[in-house]
Amino acid sequence: MEIRIEAIQIAESFNIKKFRTEFRTEAFSGSTSEVFYVLTETDRYLYIFDYGVVVFANYDPIAKSEFLNFVKNYAINPVDLNLSEEYIIKTNESADKIIVKNNFVITSKIDASLLRIVMLNTGQSVALEYYEILSDELITSSKHYILELEQKGRLSISKTNLLKYIGKVLNVKNSIVDNLYILDDPNLVWDNEELNLLNRNLKNNFDIHPRFKDLDYRLQIVEDNLTLFTDVLNVRESHRLEWIIIILIAFEIIMALFKVV
Repeated sequence: MEIRIEAIQIAESFNIKKFRTEFRTEAFSGSTSEVFYVLTETDRYLYIFDYGVVVFANYDPIAKSEFLNFVKNYAINPVDLNLSEEYIIKTNESADKIIVKNNFVITSKIDASLLRIVMLNTGQSVALEYYEILSDELITSSKHYILELEQKGRLSISKTNLLKYIGKVLNVKNSIVDNLYILDDPNLVWDNEELNLLNRNLKNNFDIHPRFKDLDYRLQIVEDNLTLFTDVLNVRESHRLEWIIIILIAFEIIMALFKVV
């Protein structure tokens, strides 16, 4: 027996509360940030996270397409990057322990708790890929301004556009930081040694923690760039005010001279 799992990044976030109210199916477990369903009649499993990821288990293409059309009604800022990841659970009754491989896991039996752990880690991997893309875009977009500073010693961008850029960077950065809780371990692994080991092995398989450290490093670069751009903006504004003051003083001197004459 095999169960195919697919995680898809649908949006920046979901309105989980509204979804749970209108989906009209009793959740197996859930919170304000995620909800897990065991659909016994169809032998399907569904995991939805408020950071915009949906994870399917045992869904055929038609059922998956129908649900995606439905869940998009609760999507906030849809993502059109075709970000997805697949993983397979295989059963082998003679297996004396759970074996985690690159593209599949082997277990003697499948239950909802095991499925939830595998689906959780697959979903986390897709979410990290999305944040990696966002952080790369932020770093790439800042290279143009950094290169201009190096070559010309100034920024030609207007104050308004620079502030818009800083606002965009801060918005994306805050979105990433707000959702870094995705790396938290679920409560069900705390008292179950087998599930705890499965969770750790899956995190190693998907390189969850190294990728998180790399993402954290990229965010630090973005933050340093923001500080630099803000300082440049402040210096430029300071110089502008100095020139305004100089012009006003000069104007007052000229007016005083005319009065004397």
